[in-house]
Amino acid sequence: MLLIYSMSYAQTTIPLYPEIPNSKPAADYKEKADTGTDSIIRISNVSVPEITIFQPSKSNGKNPAVIICPGGGYSILAYNLEGTTVAHILNDWGVTAIVLKYRLPSDEIMKDKSVGPIEDAQRAIQYVRENAEKLNIDPQKIGIMGFSAGGHLAATASTHFDTNYISNPNHISLRPDFSILAYPVISMVASLTHKGSRDNLLGKAPSGKIVENFSNELKVTKNTPPTFLVLANDDNGVNPENSIKYYEALLKNHVHAELHIFQNGGHGFGTRLLDENDNWMDLLRIWMQHNDFK
Repeated sequence: MLLIYSMSYAQTTIPLYPEIPNSKPAADYKEKADTGTDSIIRISNVSVPEITIFQPSKSNGKNPAVIICPGGGYSILAYNLEGTTVAHILNDWGVTAIVLKYRLPSDEIMKDKSVGPIEDAQRAIQYVRENAEKLNIDPQKIGIMGFSAGGHLAATASTHFDTNYISNPNHISLRPDFSILAYPVISMVASLTHKGSRDNLLGKAPSGKIVENFSNELKVTKNTPPTFLVLANDDNGVNPENSIKYYEALLKNHVHAELHIFQNGGHGFGTRLLDENDNWMDLLRIWMQHNDFK
């Protein structure tokens, strides 16, 4: 049985596994949380994955849900900027938000670091769908959202759902019903990828086969979930062509998708582009309503 403990602000944090798969012992590997001068909480050395569930205060029946994957180059998690802050906005819309603290790939704690994050993303989807009734969630409106490298993880979950990276004896669908990708890393191809994310996930000299497998623009099919993408044209962290290539693949496969490229905003803007009144998530809310995801 999973241990469940409640926190303030209507949050519930749940360890993802009774026994963590694909792991090996590392006694000196300790999780760290540092708050920078920019007020961003950066969590590193995650070895015990968990989800924190944020329930909206008001509900009109079964809620849609969004699993949120913070970014950080697969080396840290920008936990408030791209996690808890997002969750509170979704709650205001009547959406249940689940912030995923996924394991960051490391040879120290994983037998195969390339699949550690996707194991955790699939387990989060599995858990939420299995417990949808208890969590007051509509099991057919479970989306996944990711920022930067977390966007790569969300895109991986959206294109690899037919591969069970985790034990799935009850054959629970691991397919997200929709995807939200903010300035995402999509590809692992050297000419397109974010090098730090690729090195951290796949190592410095990955084989062509594993590069292809985790280049999500190559894995889109007609069954890939409907997708909302947002980024800035002046993103110097992740090449905007990552999102453009993914959108083109969605278009080619007749998948419902919406792409927003803002002129300015750079990389890592979280829920706001240039000032406190410039909230691109208003566009997301309209998209979710239009597609009956909220």
